[in-house]
Amino acid sequence: MDSPPLYLPLLLLTCLLTFWQGAGAQSLFTIDSVTLKLDPSGEVTSGTLMNLNCEVSVSHDQSNPMTHSFNFLRDDVLVYSKNTTESAALHQLNPARAANSGTYKCQVIVQDKSKGSRTHRLTVTGLQTPVLQVTSQILFEGDEVTATCSAPDESGSLLFHFYQDQEKIKQVRASGNSVGTRLELKHAGDKHLRCYFEITMLPDAGRSNNSNTVMVMVKELFITPVMNILPGKDVIEGDIVEFVCRVVNPPSNVTVFLNKDKRVLKTASISLSHSLRVLAEDSGEYVCKVERGNVQKEAYESIKVKELFSKPVLVMKPREVFETERFTLNCDTDRYSHERINIGDVKFSLYRNQVLLTSGGNYTATAHPSLNGNYSCQAQAQGRGQTKKIFKNSTQIVLKAKLPVSVPLLSVVGDRLILGKPFQLQCQSDNGSLPITYTLLSPHRQAEFRVVRRPWDLALFNITSIHRSSDIHSFSCKAENNPSQPYMKSSGDHLRRTATIIEPVSRPVLTLTPKMGDVAEGEDLTLTCTVQRGTPPITYTWYHTKSALPLLSKITNDMRLSHSFQGVSREHGGGYYCVTNNPSNDSQRSAMVTVGVKLAGWKKGLIAAFCILLTVSLIIIILVKKCLLPFRRERTVELSVKPASTKTDETLRLTHGEVNEAANVTPGVMGRSVWSDHVSGSESDDQTSEETTEVPEPQYTEVHPQEVGPTRAPVKKGTDTVYSEVRNSNQGESASEQADGQGSVEYAQLNHNDHESEEPEHEPRPEPEPEPEQGSEQDGQLE
Repeated sequence: MDSPPLYLPLLLLTCLLTFWQGAGAQSLFTIDSVTLKLDPSGEVTSGTLMNLNCEVSVSHDQSNPMTHSFNFLRDDVLVYSKNTTESAALHQLNPARAANSGTYKCQVIVQDKSKGSRTHRLTVTGLQTPVLQVTSQILFEGDEVTATCSAPDESGSLLFHFYQDQEKIKQVRASGNSVGTRLELKHAGDKHLRCYFEITMLPDAGRSNNSNTVMVMVKELFITPVMNILPGKDVIEGDIVEFVCRVVNPPSNVTVFLNKDKRVLKTASISLSHSLRVLAEDSGEYVCKVERGNVQKEAYESIKVKELFSKPVLVMKPREVFETERFTLNCDTDRYSHERINIGDVKFSLYRNQVLLTSGGNYTATAHPSLNGNYSCQAQAQGRGQTKKIFKNSTQIVLKAKLPVSVPLLSVVGDRLILGKPFQLQCQSDNGSLPITYTLLSPHRQAEFRVVRRPWDLALFNITSIHRSSDIHSFSCKAENNPSQPYMKSSGDHLRRTATIIEPVSRPVLTLTPKMGDVAEGEDLTLTCTVQRGTPPITYTWYHTKSALPLLSKITNDMRLSHSFQGVSREHGGGYYCVTNNPSNDSQRSAMVTVGVKLAGWKKGLIAAFCILLTVSLIIIILVKKCLLPFRRERTVELSVKPASTKTDETLRLTHGEVNEAANVTPGVMGRSVWSDHVSGSESDDQTSEETTEVPEPQYTEVHPQEVGPTRAPVKKGTDTVYSEVRNSNQGESASEQADGQGSVEYAQLNHNDHESEEPEHEPRPEPEPEPEQGSEQDGQLE
């Protein structure tokens, strides 16, 4: 491999040093201003010399001039650019044209900075008058000429318009200031051509003046065709007809066509001849057309072809045939040309599926699937003086023997019938050609008809309801598709065998065992739900009014079903009902039955024994109280008061009930005598309790002496404070003891007041006789 030249490293080093020096010598500068001047300014006419001068002012710290990049923009599109160290740049429009109109701006770039001038609007009015040129001024009609329209001094995208006399014949868009196009001049005569243009980017600039007018002479092209028909225009089928089409004194490049019904029969240059053995369908108009370039001229002639014999007609009787029925095919023609043939000269042949079936015009057979197919007839004849036979075919007949309808089957749609509800019956035959007419018969309703015309149609009949299973036998169905044959009928026996008849359940009856509806606790309870009618299986469901959820649900084929509770309790009381259902989905609910749960016998005996025992206890207590009443009265009379203590304060030992009496009640207030009975016989009987054997801890309370009534003599109260010892009585303390205590307090209080009024203040009181001790504690002892 050759080594690189020695100058390459030196060149690379020089470039690097230059770049480094340029980077290191980055100067400081600023672009002060950019000014654009248009001379002349504003609006100018087309063809004017236009100067666009751009000046820039730059402040910098270098002595060497800086390079300025001047960019002239028209409508923000760059139209001219110049790089110079000068502080100004000139852009000339020589001459200015309408395409130069727009908004101009000058953008100056110095290194990495740029600045733009103010924008200036330039409007150039007027367009150049275009020039029209053609390649030839003498043509034949239909020839094309090339025309060129140009505006050499204009620029931009131009749209050129071409006119022939006063008629616009073409317009062409061009990117330059000139365009050439081919123009077709159709008719003979002198044609005057002209053009003008528009600037597509400046619609306000308007259109230019018309170009110069160029006259082109168009000569007529004598190529009129001539058509002849031999032997004539009226012919008979089988005749040979010749069509001749030609041009007299034709120019070069002429083509001749023979057409019929827009179909080209033959084509040739200058002239042609076409022979045809005609048939009736060849009658009509023929066209001889001559064409040269874009010029076409035509000639028209018509012929009428008379039928040698008419098209044969094939007839089948009957038109619709069922299997095993006889049918006949007959082929015939109703017209023929007496000049050329006799009626016996026409021969017929019958074909099935394009295969010869028989020679002759008649055919008879019994319909069978093997004979189904497409039948046609062909007639042939040869006229006098003709060399070839004429063949004509009839229209095809499609034979498809119909299948007789079979015995229809009557069925329930869905195979399920619910008594009392609407349902549908379907009548259908397995075999039979469509259309089939189905009729539903019933002695209790009017006959209904359904016609099935398509394979996917069904004969459905809507039935309101039946209420007995035997009613299904009353329905029958008949089907027919051939009026000439008897209809086929079905009975309701098949319907009875195939349909599932569902009878809805009747309203159930709920019974109880035991029948009274009241059952004692611990006994068994049976709920029996019974229906009179209904197709099994039947669903039985029991409900209790105390719960929204069912107690039990069972499915069975029986007409009754039971649900038992063993050892009922109080929670089993309340209302019960049952709901029945079967495949009819028609639920029935029984009436509600109320069950009462009584107490068990042993509980009743226990309650009775307790009541008797309680009654006997109360009687004994009452008798005991009555026996003790005289003794308590005697003890109350003998109650004594203890002498006062030597202390200035008298201390009373009282029961809890006596404290309240001593502190708040005086004998007068109580309204009864000190010696009165405090406990009645009834109170004694009701307040029986046991005496407490435990002596409660004494409690002391301050008792103020009673105030003396205003009618009594004043007595010296002194400053004595009476302390009473109060013993808390137990809750079970007897009523008799409370009565005794109360009596003691009253007695003691009365004596205390009497002694205070009669005796001196410090005179000691006689000590009362001690009371006999009864029980563990006596109520209301006074100290």
